[in-house]
Amino acid sequence: MLSLDNLLNYVIFADMSDIIQLLPDNLANQIAAGEVIQRPASAVKELMENAIDAGATNIQVIVKTAGKNLIQIIDNGNGMSETDARLCFEKHATSKIRNIDDLFVVATKGFRGEALASIAAVAQVEMKTRLAESELGTKITIEGSKITSQELCQTSVGTNILMKNLFFNVPARRNFLKSDSIEMRHIIDEFERLALAHTEIFFNLNHNDIDIYHLPKANLRQRITQIFGKNYDQRLVPVNEISDIIQVSGFIGKPEYTKRTRGEQYLFVNDRFIKSTYLNHAVVSGFNELIQRDEFPLYILFIKILPQMIDVNVHPTKQEIKFEDEKLVYAFVNSGVRHALAQNNLTPSLDFNQDAQLNNFDSFIRPHFNHSQEQKIETSNTSSIHHSRPMVSVARNNPQNWEELFKTETDRKENNNANLNMYSSEDSNFTEATAGPYQLHNTFIISPLKSGFIIINQQYAHEKILYEKYLKAFVQAPITSQRLMFPLTINLTAADCILLDSIKEEIKILGFDVENFGNNTFVMHGVPTEIKSGTELKIIERIVDDFKVAPSTDKEKIHTILAKSLACTNAIPINKKLTYEEMVYLIEELFACNNYIESLHGKKVFVQFELEEILKKF
Repeated sequence: MLSLDNLLNYVIFADMSDIIQLLPDNLANQIAAGEVIQRPASAVKELMENAIDAGATNIQVIVKTAGKNLIQIIDNGNGMSETDARLCFEKHATSKIRNIDDLFVVATKGFRGEALASIAAVAQVEMKTRLAESELGTKITIEGSKITSQELCQTSVGTNILMKNLFFNVPARRNFLKSDSIEMRHIIDEFERLALAHTEIFFNLNHNDIDIYHLPKANLRQRITQIFGKNYDQRLVPVNEISDIIQVSGFIGKPEYTKRTRGEQYLFVNDRFIKSTYLNHAVVSGFNELIQRDEFPLYILFIKILPQMIDVNVHPTKQEIKFEDEKLVYAFVNSGVRHALAQNNLTPSLDFNQDAQLNNFDSFIRPHFNHSQEQKIETSNTSSIHHSRPMVSVARNNPQNWEELFKTETDRKENNNANLNMYSSEDSNFTEATAGPYQLHNTFIISPLKSGFIIINQQYAHEKILYEKYLKAFVQAPITSQRLMFPLTINLTAADCILLDSIKEEIKILGFDVENFGNNTFVMHGVPTEIKSGTELKIIERIVDDFKVAPSTDKEKIHTILAKSLACTNAIPINKKLTYEEMVYLIEELFACNNYIESLHGKKVFVQFELEEILKKF
């Protein structure tokens, strides 16, 4: 006996016994194209790779409105015959492989026969191509996978392919494209990867009739400086590790030039750019303790390995690779990085004199003490907040000074009556505070309270103070800019220039007067008055890096990123001595902030200890 639910299901499937059908070719092509052509940068990558596979020594890339309206690739490669020119737009039509065995020894960029078919499905394409032995070439126009015309034409040897109006027939997909600046940065990323992998080829990138890159043939070191700037030459450490089946070569950056983003990390396998978290760990761990956990070193490394030991047919973008012996590759890359650092004397060295110093207990436990009659504790002479205040001098062999260390709180109050009301806060905890504050390990500020004491992280506190100050500048009055006597030149990569140009009005509110000078160069005419001389370029690099981590076009988010970036760069660092007045200033300003509990990094700015809690420890 069928239940009502079962009966309904039976009726539905009885009426729909044949529900599977073949999709129309145009719809199937558009769906498949979405895996290969995700944005304009994907098309640039595929077309450039085709030009490289065709043996081109000169490749020009021309784009309009970040590739949304036009992408044109001109090469001097082998070109195609009339038949090949028509067939290359068919799905899975390729000249790279013939049988299943060829799939496991692929040495070319492309091989799947999907790129041109995918581009033709979602764009309007015009291609001109000619073989060297032919007097005339072939011109083909195609739209939405349908060839609209094919004719003979006059053209130079090689291929000139022009793609217009990407996603013209998939408006929903086009609407999901980002701003021109973001899409252009993706194009530049793909361009740079291929330019680094093929230094023997001349590359040119033109956007809206402006040359972004003009890269003559060069060796790898020269190509790196062509792309990233001449100042990178001094940052590079060569890597060269060779065995019978694998070779690792290229460059890593010196530890002192690490950055906060992974942007300048390139890994190539047989000249193909890949992404591998596993091998990235091999490189970073090679630096051992030379860099911090949240810092990222520069590396441009090339792994040469037998094609049969890898599988590149993992993903349509071909940026994922499977290795036959992944642990072997990991060990070889890690070893190459370690050897390169050691050969350039960049690995940590052991200080054998330290053992003798450890025998002096007092100098080890109390570094400010020595065996002289008296030693004055040095105060900071680089402070930018207040003037210094004399500190109490202590001598190990002077009993009176030992007594000074153990004075009662009553004694301290009598000697510091002027400091009892040093806080502007109305909190009674502060108004009855005992003498202080004090600095611990040049990193923390200890401030007594009526009910105990607090320990403040001086760096986090100053970051919070500056952060709120910079946010107020966007809604109240801009920060005063100080004109530089000699303007500073800022050399950036093309992608970084686009990013900085998009936020230059916002950073002007914070006191930075920068102007785009062309050729991947900016000129800085003014800086905020509080910026320490010599840190201007470092601050701009930090701002650019932070926007790479969290790019945004929302004004409020831009203000937040800028304020946080500038605050973190200008804040008092750890391990810096502060004067008494500086500590008081930080405490007063911190507790005047809207949120003084949580740091910009989501951690505590201070911790509080109650007297009852302390007594329990005894």
